[in-house]
Amino acid sequence: MNDPEAQFIELYDRYYRSVLGYVLLRADPGMAEDITSETFLVAWRRFDKMPEPPLPWLFGVARNLLRNQRARRLRGDALLARLAELNHVAEGDVADRVTDREVALAALGHLREDDVEAVILAGWYGLTPQEASQVVGCSQRTYNVRLHRARRRLSDAIKIELALLAF
Repeated sequence: MNDPEAQFIELYDRYYRSVLGYVLLRADPGMAEDITSETFLVAWRRFDKMPEPPLPWLFGVARNLLRNQRARRLRGDALLARLAELNHVAEGDVADRVTDREVALAALGHLREDDVEAVILAGWYGLTPQEASQVVGCSQRTYNVRLHRARRRLSDAIKIELALLAF
């Protein structure tokens, strides 16, 4: 069988349950399904370079994805802790502009670190675009674009958080 798609389907059918079982020992069911799907996405992208037997390699990919997921979660938790600390220090806190401080913090927790940094430098510390661009090491124009996009993503994240609260 020379058809890569058919070979991949056979690989998927043969090893999906094993990979899912491996991941379920290390993560909750929802995350386990996502990690398993991502594992097979990586397998598809690197199908021609996959070693024999493939199962240990698949477990290694799943393990790395789990580690990356945990690291992201820990960074998010650390970010929320930092934001909570800043909330007590900063005047004109962004969270004061929305009705629910927790919604704002949760929304910020879903943003990338560079987005949060752009919002914090401008909104909480009151730096001018010129000052903030020096902090992040880019041109003023680049910082302005980053800040605009970060504010848009923050607005979208707040809308999502508020929608989740409505349920």
